Amino acid sequence: MTSSTFLGSSPSVDARPRVTVLAGFSAEATAAIGRSLLVTDRRLLLVSHDVSRLREGLVRRTVRTADAVLEHEVIELVHGCVSCTLREDVLPTLLRLARERPDSDILLALPPVVEPENVAAVCAHAGAGEQLRFDSYVTVVEAAAFLDDLASTEDLRDRDLHAAAEDRRGVADVVVRQVEYADTIVVWGHPQHDALDDARLTALLHRLAPWATHLRVGDSGTIDCTALAARLRRTGRHDPQTPGILGRALEGFPIGIDDPAGEHGVSSVLFRSRRPLHPVRLHAALGELTTGTLRGRGQLWIASQPDAAIGWESAGGGVSLGTLGYWLAALPAERWPETSGLRRMAADVDWDPYYGDRRTVLALVGLDLDAAATTARLTGCLLTDDELADGFETWPGWADPFAGFFPLTDDIEAD
Repeated sequence: MTSSTFLGSSPSVDARPRVTVLAGFSAEATAAIGRSLLVTDRRLLLVSHDVSRLREGLVRRTVRTADAVLEHEVIELVHGCVSCTLREDVLPTLLRLARERPDSDILLALPPVVEPENVAAVCAHAGAGEQLRFDSYVTVVEAAAFLDDLASTEDLRDRDLHAAAEDRRGVADVVVRQVEYADTIVVWGHPQHDALDDARLTALLHRLAPWATHLRVGDSGTIDCTALAARLRRTGRHDPQTPGILGRALEGFPIGIDDPAGEHGVSSVLFRSRRPLHPVRLHAALGELTTGTLRGRGQLWIASQPDAAIGWESAGGGVSLGTLGYWLAALPAERWPETSGLRRMAADVDWDPYYGDRRTVLALVGLDLDAAATTARLTGCLLTDDELADGFETWPGWADPFAGFFPLTDDIEAD
C-alpha cells in the first residue's frame, strides 16, 4: 500500500468560472430573471448584447454586477450576423472576464433572436471549455406569448427582428429551438394567470423538452431570488456531449415522448420505422403533417436516397429538411471512427442485419392532434411489401421530388 493510497486522494477542484446561459424570445422576461439572479451574488457578472443595430454591423455590449456597470461599449463587426457576433465578441468577452475575474461566475443573457445551440457549437469549436465551465442553458418562456409565437407563421423580418439581410428564420423556429436545447426552462407567469392556460402550457413544454428541468415564477408578483438562484445556478445540468436536436436520435438520445392521449389538449406522437419512406408519398403528406402539428423533429430514411440520413424540422406551418450526412451502413467500416463514440454505440445497439443503422425516428407535438390519423398517414408513406421486394438496388431509380436536396460530401456528418 502506497502512502498516497493510505492517505487517500481528494478529487481535483474545478476552479473554472461557471457560465449560466439565459435565452428567451421575450427580452423583458429574460432580463427579469437575470436581474433576480444578479442580486444574490455581488461577484456575479451579467453579460448582455444589444443586437438591434446588427444589420448596420454594430453591437452594444454591457457587463455589469448587481452594483455597477463595468462595461458599456459599442463594437463594430465586419460581418453583421449572429454567428460572427458570437465568434468575434461574445466568446472573447467571456474568456477575458474569466482571466480578469477568475472568482466570478457569469450570466450570459442572449438576445431574443439567438439560439442557444449556436452558442454551444461556437464555444465547443473554439475549445472554450478549457477556461470556462458552461454550467446550464436556461430558457425563459413568457407564458402570455409563448403559444401564439409557437403557432405563428411570421418570419423574424415580419417583426423587424431579423439579424441579417439573409436571416429568414421563422418566429416559431427560433422560439421552439430555444426551448428544446435548454436543460432548464423557466416560465415567466403573471399574477392574473388562468389555471387552464397554465396547465396547457405546462403540458406543451414538457412534450417539447421532456429532458429539461421545469419551474415557474412570476405568478405571485414577487420572486424569492435566493430560492431561484439555488434552482438555476451551479446545477451542472449542461452536458457538453449532448448533441443538437437533429443529432439526438443518431446518437441514441430521446427526441420526444409517445403520448397520443395527452393532457389538456396537448399530445405527442413518436413514430419509428426500419422500413424506408417512399419519396412521392412522403412529399404528398408534408402539408398535412406540418399544418396539423405545432412541432416536428427527427430523422428520416427515404428509399430513393439510401445513403443519406435526413433531418426533419417543422414549426409555424413549414418544414425544413436537410442532410445529416451518411448512414454508417453506407460507409466502409474503417471510416466509422470519424464519428462519435455515442453514435457508433447507438448504431451497434439497434443494428439491423439488412438496413444497418438506417431508420426513421420522428417526434410530432400538437394541440388537439389526431394521433391515430397522424400515425396512419406516416405509415402510409412507408414502402409496401411489394415495394420492398423490388430490392434495395431499384429504389434510387424511382421518381423522387427530393432529388438533389440532400447532397453528400466526404464528411460523414453535415449541418
